[in-house]
Amino acid sequence: MNGAMLFPWVGIVLCAMGLFAFIVHRHLLRRLLAFNVMGSGTFLVLVGLAQDGRGVDPVPQALVLTGIVVAVASTALALVIFRRWYRVSGHARLPEDV
Repeated sequence: MNGAMLFPWVGIVLCAMGLFAFIVHRHLLRRLLAFNVMGSGTFLVLVGLAQDGRGVDPVPQALVLTGIVVAVASTALALVIFRRWYRVSGHARLPEDV
């Protein structure tokens, strides 16, 4: 394994950790953090796999930059929705499945 493959492997580990935390936790903010960790892992995989012997491909870098902007906006929207959920229900957790 060379140094260029370190980024995709770390990204895969981040995606796996985020997915595990998203499945395990019921708290809304922890789920949002887990979702953001999964997104960061995906960005890291994209950037890591875009490198080759000729240089860096600019298209995946542009996609990652756009993805970061979308992730920040969706995180802000999710926080507003979670705040409204807390005001309505008084709980910061999702209800249990029956």
